[in-house]
Amino acid sequence: MSVIKSLCKEKALSEKEFPPKLIRSAISDAKNKMLSPEDWLREEGNSARTRAIFEVYQGYEHTLKANNALDFDDLILKTLELLAENPPVLEYYRDKFRYILVDEYQDTNLAQYELVRLLTGERHNLCVVGDDDQSIYGWRGADIRNILEFEKDFPDTHTIKLEQNYRSTGNILDAANQVIAHNEGRKEKELWTEAEAGEPITLYDALDERDEAAYIANMARRRQEMGTRPGEIAVLYRTNGQSRVIEEA
Repeated sequence: MSVIKSLCKEKALSEKEFPPKLIRSAISDAKNKMLSPEDWLREEGNSARTRAIFEVYQGYEHTLKANNALDFDDLILKTLELLAENPPVLEYYRDKFRYILVDEYQDTNLAQYELVRLLTGERHNLCVVGDDDQSIYGWRGADIRNILEFEKDFPDTHTIKLEQNYRSTGNILDAANQVIAHNEGRKEKELWTEAEAGEPITLYDALDERDEAAYIANMARRRQEMGTRPGEIAVLYRTNGQSRVIEEA
């Protein structure tokens, strides 16, 4: 970030118009897609805005090289360069890692895909675990095609669907299946369980976070009046920022 801020200052770019975090994100995204500054500019179009980001990207790469430094995304990119340009090194690592397992495969990007493809070589001793319906990191460079087109890239693949669920009741799974069925570009699957149907799901459409918190607190009070112990009540939330207003309620 200090390199990017310094380059923005040098090129008289307003931090309001060109936030350094946005530029860092653009550079990271380009590297995840294996795009050099020139390739990135060609893909994004040569406008005044993209030109400015391109010049920062170019300067950023020059500064890293001058300082013999790598950023996080370079760790894979430079490994790819090393393997692609040095066959003996590639052969050494192909022999060293004869079986490869990749977890959370739906969240891999192009550079990670290429690394896996290079290392597996002709053996294809590759096992990936993932769920296309859980792909949520597209904004961070994850490419859903890596898992959707896996069988096309590795035609002798054997697919095992892990559809039995051991955590949830039938009603929860039925609701989940119906919601997720609306996803576009997905592999067909249907979760099922040997557990009971369980209680029906209740949906509450809150006006805002305070209304939501009040509803949760009232539900908790009602359950306690029915004999549920406080220690048997759990509130699940997606991000830490949601907890404060619930705690207050």
